[in-house]
Amino acid sequence: MSTKKDGIMVILSSPSGAGKTTLVKLLSKNKDFHISVSHTTRKPRPNEIPNQDYYFVDHQKFEVLIKNEEFLEYAKVFKHLYGTSRSPVIEKLEKGDNVIFDIDWQGADQIKNKKLNYKLITFFILPPSKEVLFERLSNRDMKDKLIVEERMKEFTRDVLHWINYDYVIINDNLDECYSKINNLIEAEKNNGSKDYDKEYIRNHINLLTS
Repeated sequence: MSTKKDGIMVILSSPSGAGKTTLVKLLSKNKDFHISVSHTTRKPRPNEIPNQDYYFVDHQKFEVLIKNEEFLEYAKVFKHLYGTSRSPVIEKLEKGDNVIFDIDWQGADQIKNKKLNYKLITFFILPPSKEVLFERLSNRDMKDKLIVEERMKEFTRDVLHWINYDYVIINDNLDECYSKINNLIEAEKNNGSKDYDKEYIRNHINLLTS
């Protein structure tokens, strides 16, 4: 049973390249949020640190964790498996620590459906335009044109899940985006007024998907 002393859960999801991982790290650094470290079967990127950014495991080990019901959520994304271990998250929440998740819409749906007795706030991060997203993906460690094209196709499908989130934030300027997320979290925690224009978001979605 959740109490006022328990921590809260915040989920950030986004299409690949919209900036959610950077925002998660900012919230962890500047606020009292612990990043939930996911398991994954993909290989580390050059700038990633094992057991800090992800727990990198092989497919067989991941399947064992699924069988043992170790995951709070797991999903297949771009041919790789990702999952969040249940025990570390619950332990932190019960100690009063806040936990932030860097997961996709599939994982977010699973956590919502678990109906855990802890406050949950969900954010979906979007780029200002498809052109900006393409530029961001092309400048990442994805020199392969086919990978970028695959990400862009996935974007068209992913963006449709915005409706299942509490808030959708456009990441045009990183500082402003972070500030909006932070203000909405504080408003949710303190039952304050929320500066959020859903109609503006709906219009932006229409532009992205037209």
